Amino acid sequence: MDHDVELAAFDRRMRRDARPDGPGVRVERVGEVVRLSGAAHDWHGVLWSELTEDTAAGAIAAQIAYFTSLGREFEWKLYAHDRPVGLADRLRAAGFTPGATEALMVRETGDTPGEPALPDGVRLLTVTDAAGAALLADVHERAFGTDGTALRERLSAQLASAPETVVAVVAMAGDTPVSAARMELPPGTDFAGLWGGGTVREWRGRGLYRALVAHRARIAAERGYRLLHVDAMDMSRPILERLGFRVLSTTTPFVYRPPVPGSVGSAGSEGSAGSTSPTGSTGSLG
Repeated sequence: MDHDVELAAFDRRMRRDARPDGPGVRVERVGEVVRLSGAAHDWHGVLWSELTEDTAAGAIAAQIAYFTSLGREFEWKLYAHDRPVGLADRLRAAGFTPGATEALMVRETGDTPGEPALPDGVRLLTVTDAAGAALLADVHERAFGTDGTALRERLSAQLASAPETVVAVVAMAGDTPVSAARMELPPGTDFAGLWGGGTVREWRGRGLYRALVAHRARIAAERGYRLLHVDAMDMSRPILERLGFRVLSTTTPFVYRPPVPGSVGSAGSEGSAGSTSPTGSTGSLG
């Protein structure tokens, strides 16, 4: 498919026409902005916008006011092709802090090779309940060095209420979780999203990340999804390119933290979409 056609389809299906990705999640279109909000463990932020030089300042101020009224830190998920030019500078000026830029990459599921062999003594465990979600969050914490509490709570809720929309898997070395990943399967789209692929440091370089990509790709193809998409950090981008993924755009999380009552000004929260992105962690370490 043509690059511009793929990118337009992604923007339409996964951003502008986004659907709730968990119980209690609200998707609202306010003017030319689509925002998501929900419980404390859900992702809060702006997923899509179509602004102009004349409307950008008002839209940014409105979203700050809305999420501040909820007492929520939130993210403006900015893509390189979003308009107007200079929107990133406007967000910085409004008090947002940018995280690491990641590559939006896609690949057709039909290009999936067979699953690579796992290292000796390693098996894949399909996550189906809260206990499995705890194992996955444990890997997330050890691989990325971030708190996995929100991820565990949100994944547990999603597995309980809409298990058909998510695939989660943990690689187990005996009784120890050493690698994990998730895949979001939003209904009514061609895109399956790969998220949170991470391997603990002592198990990296053994093919676990590639194996988890192939495992999820096979399931996506079986369920009728035509395209895989992933937000890739610099470490995982070369691996994904070797697996046939192509770059569509780049995305940068801009985070706004409401000021604490009694403090002066406001401070942004450094980091990427992490464990509170629209569909979970965006980072990949394998």
